Amino acid sequence: MLLVLTATANEMRAAFPEAPAVAQGETAGYEVGGRSVLLGVTGVGLLNTALCAGQWLARPDVVGVVDLGIAGGYDLGGTPMGSVCFAWQETWPEYGLLDEQGAADPEALGFAQGEAGGRKVWNRLKLSPVRDAGRMGLTLGEDWLRAAGVTVSGVTGTPERAGWLELSCNGQMENMEGFAAAYAATLRGLPFLEVRTISNLVGSREPGDWNLKGALRSLHDVATTLFAA
Repeated sequence: MLLVLTATANEMRAAFPEAPAVAQGETAGYEVGGRSVLLGVTGVGLLNTALCAGQWLARPDVVGVVDLGIAGGYDLGGTPMGSVCFAWQETWPEYGLLDEQGAADPEALGFAQGEAGGRKVWNRLKLSPVRDAGRMGLTLGEDWLRAAGVTVSGVTGTPERAGWLELSCNGQMENMEGFAAAYAATLRGLPFLEVRTISNLVGSREPGDWNLKGALRSLHDVATTLFAA
């Protein structure tokens, strides 16, 4: 059984409109594309995601993890509004020793977060989306984009901060859960796939740079493609 995570009930409802309603911190079984999945709504942010994923991945019948949701794009020329992206990397830029500008050196304290695949995990995880999608029997859309994810605890609110994250993290899409979900799956040795629809320009609060409703609507097409029979 695959565990399918979203941060919010709205994202889960958008992706699977015919599924039972799932509240934050809860799961529900569902049949999609002729297979059984476990739908789980974690709540927003790294902490909620880590707590829920740790609990749900203790189930022996979970054999893979899919993280679905919306995300901001750092460069709408590369990741246009409404486009679908799958993550090949996740970075948590806030882990480590912070300087006066809010930049973190993940190795300055000397404490790695842990080990996965025989390597220390500091603030970055390399993912294998094509391989892991295949391992889980999932289909990636032909026009979906490959993107580097940046997981933050607070939504980036200025162009200056957005520019720094894009440069320092090789960032293409910003979210608040991806690193935690990926790390939880990696520690269990499970295949992992993160797919997000671009809803806004990171760092902008201008209404014209946001389309949350459109990004949510696209999640249904994402789920339909992923679980195509």
